[in-house]
Amino acid sequence: MRGIAAPPPHQYIDRRTGSVCAERLFSDALVRWLYADVRENAPALYRMAVGGRFSSILGFLNYDLPITSALSGNQDFLRECGIDLAECLDPPETLNTVRKVFERRIRYWECRPASEGAGDVLSPADSRALTGSLNETSAIFLKGKFFDLEELIGRDKKEWLATFDGGDFAVFRLTPEKYHYNHTPVAGAVMDFYEVRGRYHACNPSAVVTEITPYSKNTRAVTIFDTDVSGGTRVGMVAMIEVVALMIGQVTQCYSRERYDDPQPISPGMFVERGCPKSLYRPGSSTDVLLFERGRIRFDDDLVRNLRRGDAQSRFSLGFGRPLVETEVTARSRIAVKSG
Repeated sequence: MRGIAAPPPHQYIDRRTGSVCAERLFSDALVRWLYADVRENAPALYRMAVGGRFSSILGFLNYDLPITSALSGNQDFLRECGIDLAECLDPPETLNTVRKVFERRIRYWECRPASEGAGDVLSPADSRALTGSLNETSAIFLKGKFFDLEELIGRDKKEWLATFDGGDFAVFRLTPEKYHYNHTPVAGAVMDFYEVRGRYHACNPSAVVTEITPYSKNTRAVTIFDTDVSGGTRVGMVAMIEVVALMIGQVTQCYSRERYDDPQPISPGMFVERGCPKSLYRPGSSTDVLLFERGRIRFDDDLVRNLRRGDAQSRFSLGFGRPLVETEVTARSRIAVKSG
């Protein structure tokens, strides 16, 4: 990895304060080496590296070995990662591997209060978010940047492809230190649920820019909600795609209506409440994508405004040739409202 020029920092906007923040990119040199030298000069090794077996081995080495035998050292690690111990449901001494840290539960009902507007759409995760549109007349048209719609949903899913054609989307990038449970962004009936096998590309911004449309190439779980039902959010059909990444072996579906109690797998026919735990990434950084029908929602003004912030250095802006700046959002906070 010697000789690889250090790229500019990757910055995002803190939604609470509006300030520009620099992201701490975990394993950044390794990711840049893999997606630069290895991808170009050793394609066979590159394909192996983004495959399931190699990703699992990396995951074990990075996440399953003990952090330290000393409680004080364990707590130092948690604080270094910026983890608020007061939020954690489990005692700090039980979080003795990186995997357990990433799979931690929090008192979300206290520290992540849900927006309660009838037509509010919630962020599914603690993450850095970008909004966009597949509609060419939209001011936030971003077709072909992060995913190919047909590939993302599945080329055989004709009904859903027609439903979301020209619609809006939001991408939520979870960084490794984040709380890694996903929460339901809307209330509604599950119309379809399926998994699509693929690769295990990293979700680091450099990797996303290099490997165009990586989110539709990675292994992912797709859930389709109908929110135009009794008790639903009334924002039309909504797709939630949970995309695994390098060192992520799986996403476990564990919907719980009350806190983390009685987890259930997602299945067609069930009704889900908004803001409940839905799934768990195991573990590391990963990405959620939400798709909406055209004209059914309106993204919050600050998220759209922050996209074009000229005072933040974003690797997405550099890689895609236009301003694209993420906003840090919390799980269960509002990101959009019912249109009209």
